Amino acid sequence: MEHKKILIIGAGPGGLSSAMQLAHKGFQVDVFEKQPSPGGRTSEIKVGDFKFDVGPTFFMMKHVIDRVFGNVGRKPEDYISFVRLSPMYRLMLPDNRTIDAFEDREQMRAQLEKTFPGDGNGIDLFYERETKRYARLMPILERNNNSMRDIFRLEFFKAIPYFAIGRSLFDEMGRYFNAEFARLSFTFQSKYLGMSPWKCPGAFGLVPFIEHSEGVFHVKGGLNKISEGMARAAEEDGARFHYNTSVKKIIVKDGKAIGIQTEEGEEFFGDEVIVNADFGYAMEHLFESSDLKKYTPKKLEKKGISCSIFMLYAGMKTTYPLEHNTIVFAKDYKKNVDDVFSGNLSGDNISFYIRNTSETDPDDAPKGKSALYILVPVPNKRANINWKTEAQNVRNAVIHQIEERLGFKDFSSMIEVERVITPDEWEGEYNVYRGAVFNLAHNLGQMLWFRPHNKFEDVDNCYLVGGGTHPGSGLPTIFQSGVIAADLISKKYNK
Repeated sequence: MEHKKILIIGAGPGGLSSAMQLAHKGFQVDVFEKQPSPGGRTSEIKVGDFKFDVGPTFFMMKHVIDRVFGNVGRKPEDYISFVRLSPMYRLMLPDNRTIDAFEDREQMRAQLEKTFPGDGNGIDLFYERETKRYARLMPILERNNNSMRDIFRLEFFKAIPYFAIGRSLFDEMGRYFNAEFARLSFTFQSKYLGMSPWKCPGAFGLVPFIEHSEGVFHVKGGLNKISEGMARAAEEDGARFHYNTSVKKIIVKDGKAIGIQTEEGEEFFGDEVIVNADFGYAMEHLFESSDLKKYTPKKLEKKGISCSIFMLYAGMKTTYPLEHNTIVFAKDYKKNVDDVFSGNLSGDNISFYIRNTSETDPDDAPKGKSALYILVPVPNKRANINWKTEAQNVRNAVIHQIEERLGFKDFSSMIEVERVITPDEWEGEYNVYRGAVFNLAHNLGQMLWFRPHNKFEDVDNCYLVGGGTHPGSGLPTIFQSGVIAADLISKKYNK
């Protein structure tokens, strides 16, 4: 039997997930990646003698990566070294109180009761109700939703109450916890979706529940090692990777994707094309507008998109007494969140996240030094912000807050090397539409059938994977998008 040819644009986690599944089933798989290594935003960045992940650092829902590898007869532990974190992270609240988040329920109850007297027992109701939400919603999120028929099954109607329509994530956590800051401790996760906890649909109570019920992991060497392991597994089954190869456009004939053209002008033809490029970027740059109907660049401008992030990768001359993950809330957190999503910078009133691997993964930095990954949520590029001038201001603001809030008075003088990435670089270097790193917003009008489909609606023989399609952003769901696309292709060819 002739091997059907599958062309995959991008060796990010969604493309790698598809490549693994399809190569294992005997398809001829060719992956085209503009960078010299796999991963996209889930790759490694080096600054001097220090190593960092470019993007994601939290890893949850390990059962998904277990399934991705299990589908092809492998175990992820043969390629990737996982470290379960305890505590999962430390939160510094707006009033400077701290609370550690634990996977263990009794430890979490004790933390809540200590910090928010009277709210400790709310953890039981949280587990009870969110377990039911998880059971109802996850099967829908993990399944193909290419048509209304795929959604409107009996299980969907049974799940409707768990979508918490009209209620925000902050509202939903109010069912379990009375103290405002206790709710914030279970709603900051909306930032994973690039949304405000006061706007994020209550259905995403799933996210803090998944953390607390399944745990958070670090990967030795960084989450980029997941991408490297997936690429190696795909190559073992015959997938071919074309690195340093940027795709200029998708070749469409009679409404069908039939191949790709590289920036160098070389053309490759195949039976199916999988797009793992950023969704908005692909619509603007990889297709001719005449080939699109639903997602023309003009229509895309009307879609809700996520916030962006300002990144400071800091190689430090010393180590600091920080947990592996530390999240610091702005003193006026609500105003800070409102600023981010209304296109304003907040001055010194910023929230930020620091990953410190000096204890968990000392190879990231020379002995006695540390590699600190510092992330600040900021507006996307639809806001009128001149990042050439504002980058230094945001850098100075986060350093000032680290020195003030965390008490590291010498922090600025201890920076040995650094690199900054702003929304400009996310858009220009990483091909992220408007710098919106969490892709399309996850409001109810842009979920399930209303999100771009894994089998692309506008062009035949074309499939979408990544954060801009179903099920959404976040590594586990992106892996799942790759599995869904691969399953659709496999079904088409009876494999």
